[in-house]
Amino acid sequence: MQYSYLGRTGMKVSRLCLGTMNFGVSTDEKEAFRIMDEALDAGINFFDTANIYGWGENAGTTESIVGRWLAQGGNRRERTILATKAYEKMSDPLDGPNDEKGLSLYKIRRHLEGSLRRLQTDHVELYFMHHIDWRTGWEELWEALEGVVRQGKADYIGSSNFAGWHLVKAQAAAKERKFMGLVVEQHIYSLLNRTPELEVLPAAQDLGLGVVAWSPLAGGVLGGNALNKNISNRTAQQAAVIEKHRASLEGFSALCRELGEKEANVSLAWVLANPALTGPIIGPRTVEQLRDTIRATQIQLDASTLQRLDELFPGPGGPAPESYSW
Repeated sequence: MQYSYLGRTGMKVSRLCLGTMNFGVSTDEKEAFRIMDEALDAGINFFDTANIYGWGENAGTTESIVGRWLAQGGNRRERTILATKAYEKMSDPLDGPNDEKGLSLYKIRRHLEGSLRRLQTDHVELYFMHHIDWRTGWEELWEALEGVVRQGKADYIGSSNFAGWHLVKAQAAAKERKFMGLVVEQHIYSLLNRTPELEVLPAAQDLGLGVVAWSPLAGGVLGGNALNKNISNRTAQQAAVIEKHRASLEGFSALCRELGEKEANVSLAWVLANPALTGPIIGPRTVEQLRDTIRATQIQLDASTLQRLDELFPGPGGPAPESYSW
């Protein structure tokens, strides 16, 4: 397994981050345990979850599965860089009128306590804001999150789904407090969604933040079965994306056959080749999928292959403003 420092921190994480969103939804607990054990044995030390995973009335289920896995011992907790998130509604009747999307000092305190209880740990290495909160100001957010770090309940703070200017504002406010602020942004990014190259990736690089890509396979469209007409559980949204990009996906499949590699692994290798990225989040539903995915870290895409991928899936043309101006 390959490792890199997380942004400007001194903490090293595996370049593949194990996403747990499927645990308790499409992957049962027994298989989830197998996946986490095998991932850890393969050198993947970076695990990502969120309090909302499990969804709806089952929100928190995924964290509870991860917590029961950690509670088995065997140095599982000590070997794991653990990340969780808050922002979404948790359907907690005790939250009353505060049971809504967003962040506040009140909500961060309550929701982190709930996450730690479900995860059966006294701290997480990374605590993410799952989305930008348009209402709550940075004075309150940093009062809450700096307190989380000072109390030892989280080592570092991250953001997710922030625009480039949100990152800049967050770091400016943290600097006024003489606080480290953000260390990583978790953002949607794939061959089919290169918009972050305009603002988010350049801002993160300039600020020294790591970037972790979620949905690096574009919701499975880049996973290899996009052109298989016999897939019965395809969503209407996936079908629309496939039709929109059919020519590019056909060219991509042909390129992958030339390389002798699976489409999913080439997609992940492309993310890994970007110096702005710490790495992608992978979401295996089975141990077999995990084993397949680890191959991505061994694929080196040469300049000509990267150029062909650019031709198949054009990006915005570089960072703003030069990408659309002079």
